[in-house]
Amino acid sequence: MTAEEKGVTGQKELQGRVAIVTGAGRNIGRAIALQLARGGAAVVVNVRSNNVEADKVVGEIQSAGGKAFAVIGDVADPRTAAALAEAALKQFGRLDFLINNAALRGEMAFEKMTYADWRKVMDATLDSAFHCVKACLPALKQSGQGAVVNIGGLSAHTGAKDRAHVVTAKAGLVGFTRALAHDLADAHITVNCVVPGLIGTPRPKDAPEPQHHLTHSTITGERGTPDDVAAVVRFLCSPAARYVTGQSIHANGGAYLGA
Repeated sequence: MTAEEKGVTGQKELQGRVAIVTGAGRNIGRAIALQLARGGAAVVVNVRSNNVEADKVVGEIQSAGGKAFAVIGDVADPRTAAALAEAALKQFGRLDFLINNAALRGEMAFEKMTYADWRKVMDATLDSAFHCVKACLPALKQSGQGAVVNIGGLSAHTGAKDRAHVVTAKAGLVGFTRALAHDLADAHITVNCVVPGLIGTPRPKDAPEPQHHLTHSTITGERGTPDDVAAVVRFLCSPAARYVTGQSIHANGGAYLGA
Protein backbone atom coordinates (compact mmCIF):
# COMPACT_ATOMS: atom_id res chain seq x y z
CA MET A 1 0.00 0.00 0.00
CA THR A 2 1.42 3.38 -0.99
CA ALA A 3 1.58 6.47 1.20
CA GLU A 4 -1.16 8.01 -0.95
CA GLU A 5 -3.40 4.97 -0.42
CA LYS A 6 -2.87 5.24 3.33
CA GLY A 7 -4.48 8.66 3.15
CA VAL A 8 -1.77 10.60 4.96
CA THR A 9 -0.30 12.71 2.17
CA GLY A 10 -2.92 15.44 2.31
CA GLN A 11 -2.05 16.37 5.88
CA LYS A 12 0.64 18.93 6.72
CA GLU A 13 0.93 18.32 10.44
CA LEU A 14 4.70 18.83 10.31
CA GLN A 15 4.56 22.14 8.47
CA GLY A 16 7.33 24.50 9.58
CA ARG A 17 9.35 21.72 11.20
CA VAL A 18 12.82 20.51 10.21
CA ALA A 19 14.13 16.93 10.24
CA ILE A 20 17.49 15.23 9.83
CA VAL A 21 17.36 11.67 8.46
CA THR A 22 20.60 9.69 8.45
CA GLY A 23 21.14 6.88 5.98
CA ALA A 24 18.42 8.42 3.82
CA GLY A 25 19.60 7.45 0.35
CA ARG A 26 17.59 4.27 -0.10
CA ASN A 27 15.00 1.87 1.26
CA ILE A 28 13.65 2.73 4.74
CA GLY A 29 15.72 5.90 5.14
CA ARG A 30 14.54 7.25 1.80
CA ALA A 31 10.92 6.41 2.66
CA ILE A 32 11.23 8.24 5.98
CA ALA A 33 12.66 11.36 4.33
CA LEU A 34 9.87 11.40 1.75
CA GLN A 35 7.17 10.73 4.34
CA LEU A 36 8.29 13.55 6.63
CA ALA A 37 8.44 15.89 3.65
CA ARG A 38 4.86 14.90 2.73
CA GLY A 39 3.91 15.97 6.24
CA GLY A 40 5.35 19.41 5.57
CA ALA A 41 8.78 19.11 7.21
CA ALA A 42 11.95 20.37 5.56
CA VAL A 43 14.45 17.52 5.43
CA VAL A 44 18.21 17.27 5.69
CA VAL A 45 19.05 14.11 3.73
CA ASN A 46 22.22 12.39 4.92
CA VAL A 47 24.04 9.61 3.08
CA ARG A 48 27.50 8.28 3.77
CA SER A 49 28.99 8.68 0.28
CA ASN A 50 26.51 8.17 -2.58
CA ASN A 51 25.84 11.63 -4.02
CA VAL A 52 23.58 10.20 -6.73
CA GLU A 53 21.22 8.62 -4.21
CA ALA A 54 21.19 11.76 -2.06
CA ASP A 55 20.46 14.04 -5.01
CA LYS A 56 17.66 11.76 -6.15
CA VAL A 57 15.90 11.86 -2.77
CA VAL A 58 16.32 15.63 -2.54
CA GLY A 59 14.96 15.95 -6.06
CA GLU A 60 11.91 13.83 -5.25
CA ILE A 61 11.10 16.03 -2.27
CA GLN A 62 11.62 19.27 -4.15
CA SER A 63 9.61 18.06 -7.15
CA ALA A 64 6.67 17.49 -4.81
CA GLY A 65 6.96 21.04 -3.51
CA GLY A 66 8.97 20.27 -0.38
CA LYS A 67 12.24 21.58 0.98
CA ALA A 68 15.36 19.44 1.26
CA PHE A 69 19.09 19.39 0.79
CA ALA A 70 21.80 16.79 1.21
CA VAL A 71 24.78 16.47 3.54
CA ILE A 72 27.24 13.77 2.55
CA GLY A 73 29.31 12.11 5.26
CA ASP A 74 29.67 9.21 7.66
CA VAL A 75 27.84 9.90 10.91
CA ALA A 76 30.15 7.47 12.69
CA ASP A 77 32.43 10.53 12.58
CA PRO A 78 31.32 13.14 15.11
CA ARG A 79 32.43 15.88 12.72
CA THR A 80 29.77 14.78 10.23
CA ALA A 81 27.14 14.77 12.97
CA ALA A 82 28.12 18.32 13.90
CA ALA A 83 28.01 19.35 10.24
CA LEU A 84 24.46 17.98 9.94
CA ALA A 85 23.20 20.05 12.86
CA GLU A 86 25.00 23.16 11.65
CA ALA A 87 23.66 22.75 8.12
CA ALA A 88 20.06 22.36 9.33
CA LEU A 89 20.30 25.54 11.36
CA LYS A 90 22.02 27.49 8.59
CA GLN A 91 19.60 26.37 5.88
CA PHE A 92 16.31 26.24 7.79
CA GLY A 93 16.92 28.09 11.08
CA ARG A 94 15.78 25.31 13.38
CA LEU A 95 15.77 21.56 14.04
CA ASP A 96 12.87 19.53 15.41
CA PHE A 97 13.37 15.86 14.51
CA LEU A 98 16.39 13.57 14.39
CA ILE A 99 15.93 10.17 12.76
CA ASN A 100 18.87 7.84 13.46
CA ASN A 101 18.56 5.37 10.61
CA ALA A 102 22.21 4.90 9.54
CA ALA A 103 23.41 1.35 10.18
CA LEU A 104 25.52 -1.52 8.93
CA ARG A 105 24.11 -5.03 8.82
CA GLY A 106 25.44 -8.23 7.34
CA GLU A 107 26.12 -11.72 8.64
CA MET A 108 29.32 -13.30 9.92
CA ALA A 109 30.02 -16.27 12.14
CA PHE A 110 31.18 -15.12 15.56
CA GLU A 111 34.28 -17.32 15.41
CA LYS A 112 35.43 -15.48 12.30
CA MET A 113 34.48 -12.03 13.57
CA THR A 114 37.37 -9.72 14.39
CA TYR A 115 37.21 -6.80 16.76
CA ALA A 116 37.49 -4.54 13.71
CA ASP A 117 34.37 -6.20 12.25
CA TRP A 118 32.57 -5.71 15.56
CA ARG A 119 33.60 -2.07 15.90
CA LYS A 120 32.62 -1.23 12.34
CA VAL A 121 29.00 -2.17 13.03
CA MET A 122 28.97 -0.53 16.47
CA ASP A 123 30.37 2.69 15.04
CA ALA A 124 27.88 2.86 12.17
CA THR A 125 24.78 1.88 14.13
CA LEU A 126 25.16 2.76 17.80
CA ASP A 127 27.96 5.31 18.07
CA SER A 128 26.53 7.30 15.17
CA ALA A 129 23.28 7.73 17.09
CA PHE A 130 25.26 9.00 20.09
CA HIS A 131 27.19 11.49 17.95
CA CYS A 132 24.06 12.77 16.22
CA VAL A 133 22.05 13.26 19.41
CA LYS A 134 24.97 15.08 21.06
CA ALA A 135 25.38 17.37 18.04
CA CYS A 136 21.68 18.05 17.57
CA LEU A 137 20.62 18.37 21.20
CA PRO A 138 21.04 22.15 21.61
CA ALA A 139 18.82 22.79 18.60
CA LEU A 140 16.30 20.11 19.56
CA LYS A 141 15.94 21.72 22.98
CA GLN A 142 14.91 24.96 21.29
CA SER A 143 12.11 23.23 19.37
CA GLY A 144 9.68 22.70 22.24
CA GLN A 145 8.31 19.70 20.33
CA GLY A 146 11.49 17.83 19.52
CA ALA A 147 11.59 14.13 18.69
CA VAL A 148 14.38 11.60 18.32
CA VAL A 149 13.48 8.38 16.52
CA ASN A 150 15.98 5.53 16.43
CA ILE A 151 15.50 2.78 13.86
CA GLY A 152 15.98 -0.61 15.50
CA GLY A 153 15.88 -4.14 14.15
CA LEU A 154 13.82 -7.29 14.60
CA SER A 155 16.84 -9.46 15.36
CA ALA A 156 17.68 -7.31 18.38
CA HIS A 157 14.54 -8.77 20.01
CA THR A 158 14.56 -12.30 18.62
CA GLY A 159 18.27 -12.97 18.29
CA ALA A 160 19.75 -14.29 15.06
CA LYS A 161 22.51 -16.56 13.85
CA ASP A 162 25.71 -14.93 12.55
CA ARG A 163 24.60 -11.48 13.68
CA ALA A 164 26.24 -10.95 17.06
CA HIS A 165 27.48 -7.50 16.07
CA VAL A 166 24.22 -6.36 14.48
CA VAL A 167 21.98 -7.78 17.23
CA THR A 168 24.10 -6.13 19.92
CA ALA A 169 24.20 -2.76 18.19
CA LYS A 170 20.46 -2.67 17.54
CA ALA A 171 19.70 -3.86 21.08
CA GLY A 172 21.90 -1.03 22.29
CA LEU A 173 19.64 1.41 20.48
CA VAL A 174 16.71 0.15 22.55
CA GLY A 175 18.57 0.88 25.78
CA PHE A 176 19.76 4.22 24.41
CA THR A 177 16.15 5.10 23.61
CA ARG A 178 14.90 4.31 27.10
CA ALA A 179 17.71 6.21 28.79
CA LEU A 180 17.37 9.29 26.60
CA ALA A 181 13.60 9.38 27.10
CA HIS A 182 14.32 10.03 30.79
CA ASP A 183 17.21 12.42 30.19
CA LEU A 184 15.42 14.57 27.61
CA ALA A 185 11.88 14.64 28.99
CA ASP A 186 12.41 17.95 30.76
CA ALA A 187 13.43 19.47 27.43
CA HIS A 188 10.12 18.30 25.88
CA ILE A 189 11.94 15.91 23.55
CA THR A 190 10.37 12.52 22.96
CA VAL A 191 12.63 9.55 22.18
CA ASN A 192 11.34 6.35 20.61
CA CYS A 193 12.60 3.38 18.65
CA VAL A 194 10.80 2.06 15.56
CA VAL A 195 11.61 -1.59 14.90
CA PRO A 196 11.09 -2.78 11.32
CA GLY A 197 10.61 -6.47 10.68
CA LEU A 198 10.42 -8.49 7.46
CA ILE A 199 10.39 -5.44 5.24
CA GLY A 200 10.68 -6.04 1.51
CA THR A 201 13.61 -3.94 0.29
CA PRO A 202 15.73 -4.28 -2.84
CA ARG A 203 18.96 -6.22 -2.28
CA PRO A 204 22.05 -6.64 -4.46
CA LYS A 205 21.95 -9.77 -6.61
CA ASP A 206 24.83 -11.30 -4.67
CA ALA A 207 23.26 -10.54 -1.26
CA PRO A 208 21.19 -13.44 0.12
CA GLU A 209 18.07 -12.99 2.22
CA PRO A 210 19.05 -12.57 5.90
CA GLN A 211 18.84 -15.88 7.74
CA HIS A 212 16.49 -14.58 10.41
CA HIS A 213 14.01 -13.55 7.69
CA LEU A 214 13.76 -17.22 6.73
CA THR A 215 12.91 -18.34 10.26
CA HIS A 216 10.11 -15.82 10.89
CA SER A 217 6.82 -15.13 9.20
CA THR A 218 4.13 -12.50 9.52
CA ILE A 219 0.60 -13.19 10.70
CA THR A 220 -0.71 -10.85 8.01
CA GLY A 221 0.71 -13.11 5.33
CA GLU A 222 2.73 -10.41 3.62
CA ARG A 223 5.99 -8.50 3.89
CA GLY A 224 5.95 -4.87 4.84
CA THR A 225 7.20 -1.94 2.80
CA PRO A 226 9.54 0.90 3.73
CA ASP A 227 6.49 3.18 3.80
CA ASP A 228 4.96 1.03 6.55
CA VAL A 229 7.94 1.95 8.73
CA ALA A 230 8.05 5.56 7.58
CA ALA A 231 4.40 6.09 8.52
CA VAL A 232 5.17 5.14 12.13
CA VAL A 233 8.13 7.53 12.20
CA ARG A 234 5.95 10.31 10.84
CA PHE A 235 3.37 9.70 13.55
CA LEU A 236 6.02 9.83 16.27
CA CYS A 237 7.14 13.22 14.98
CA SER A 238 3.59 14.56 14.88
CA PRO A 239 1.77 16.61 17.54
CA ALA A 240 -0.50 13.59 18.11
CA ALA A 241 2.41 11.57 19.57
CA ARG A 242 3.62 13.92 22.27
CA TYR A 243 2.56 11.47 25.01
CA VAL A 244 4.59 8.62 23.48
CA THR A 245 8.19 8.34 24.65
CA GLY A 246 10.69 5.67 25.65
CA GLN A 247 8.92 3.06 23.51
CA SER A 248 10.01 0.43 21.00
CA ILE A 249 7.26 0.28 18.40
CA HIS A 250 7.32 -2.73 16.10
CA ALA A 251 6.23 -2.53 12.46
CA ASN A 252 6.46 -6.18 11.47
CA GLY A 253 3.09 -7.61 10.49
CA GLY A 254 3.02 -9.67 13.69
CA ALA A 255 6.32 -11.45 13.02
CA TYR A 256 7.30 -10.66 16.62
CA LEU A 257 4.73 -10.16 19.37
CA GLY A 258 6.98 -9.68 22.40
CA ALA A 259 6.86 -6.78 24.82
